Amino acid sequence: MMRRGEIIAIGSELLLGGRLDTNSIFLSEGLASNGVEVRFKTIVGDTEADIVAALRTAVRRADVVLLTGGLGPTSDDRTRKAVARATGRPLRRRAEAIEGMRRRLAAWGRTPSAAQQRQGLIPTGAEVLANPVGSAPGFVLRWQGALIAALPGVPVEAERMFTKAVLPRLREGGVAGHIERKVLHTTGLPESDVEQRIGDLLPSDGGIRLGLLASPLGVIVSLTLPVPDGAAGGIRGGRGRSARVRLEKTFRAVRRKLGRHVYAEGTDTMEQVVGRYLAKRGLILALAESCTGGLIGHRLTQVPGSSAYLDRGVVCYSNRAKTELLGVPAGLIARHGAVSAPVAAAMAKGIRVTSKASVGLSVTGIAGPGGGTATKPVGLVYVGLDTMSQGTGKVSKTQAFRFHGTRETIKLRASQAALNLLREWLLGPAPLIDHDSSFPRR
Repeated sequence: MMRRGEIIAIGSELLLGGRLDTNSIFLSEGLASNGVEVRFKTIVGDTEADIVAALRTAVRRADVVLLTGGLGPTSDDRTRKAVARATGRPLRRRAEAIEGMRRRLAAWGRTPSAAQQRQGLIPTGAEVLANPVGSAPGFVLRWQGALIAALPGVPVEAERMFTKAVLPRLREGGVAGHIERKVLHTTGLPESDVEQRIGDLLPSDGGIRLGLLASPLGVIVSLTLPVPDGAAGGIRGGRGRSARVRLEKTFRAVRRKLGRHVYAEGTDTMEQVVGRYLAKRGLILALAESCTGGLIGHRLTQVPGSSAYLDRGVVCYSNRAKTELLGVPAGLIARHGAVSAPVAAAMAKGIRVTSKASVGLSVTGIAGPGGGTATKPVGLVYVGLDTMSQGTGKVSKTQAFRFHGTRETIKLRASQAALNLLREWLLGPAPLIDHDSSFPRR
């Protein structure tokens, strides 16, 4: 039977909107792959009594409890005190914690301040966890039958400490199982349609769990299944192999059913997938962006090696810029408006011809919140694609989209739609996805 886990993220800024809890994402994945199923995630502010209450609740329902945050030197860092109060183990100054902190600060040309010295106070009986990249030490202890680990709130510090110090302790004596997870990324289908298409593919015993997460980029489909393990060396025995085969079979069936709406698996992104297709075909891309303001170029250049297939990107926000930089006729803009299919086509052709690239990709639209009209409302976006003559001939096409949401959301959806139109062309001849005007609905 798999162990139960709980993550407690500590920090008032997580409740007030100043920061997101990103630590629980990699912690959940790390726990799941090592025999611990996260059943609860709790966010609590910097009030000591609230942290104490959260910890006492967690140990009643979890075998492994991870706390992140509140280990720093300032007065609002109260995790150490809260753990000491909850467990009845007074704080003690620990030489190894102080020495590790001194070494880290010395490498940065600094010495511990009086406030930083407080980071060396650790609950009695707890084991100090060295911080590989920061100054705040963590600690681990057992209480009420649960393994409790306190990690820093800085993501890189929490991840390194968890990987180096906590995971080995979880693996001691082997694990009872782990959770296998398969992920597909889709675009062009609302969440309800995805579920309707694949719902009958899941085994009736409920062992494989379906997860759907809608976002401006599309719908993420996840399939999870607890898999029995043998000893700490990996999966052994027929039950483990059978479970993995069953998950893989279902995953392949789901992928086939969703077809070209699937643009990536696992941790891949749209920009990585498009980049690989461009590189494989030896094509060079040039961008002309209006309402997205360079977002498509930013996404593509986040991928290492993108210089192999991305030549340039032009932000042509004004009508004059479209004319001067891309050669879009002023009369065309006057007749149809900057947000129109003819202008999107002219932008894509203009950037391709100007740059001598293989493919030109353009986007023009109304991101809002103002600027819309009855005939051209906020969220209307046109994407243009223009290519040199290829094996199947020269291609020039546009596609209209109607998005909803905030300005930021519309820009993100427009960038995804543009990259997906390019991906569809790169995949080869096939009917384009019929994008719903309100994609993605919930």
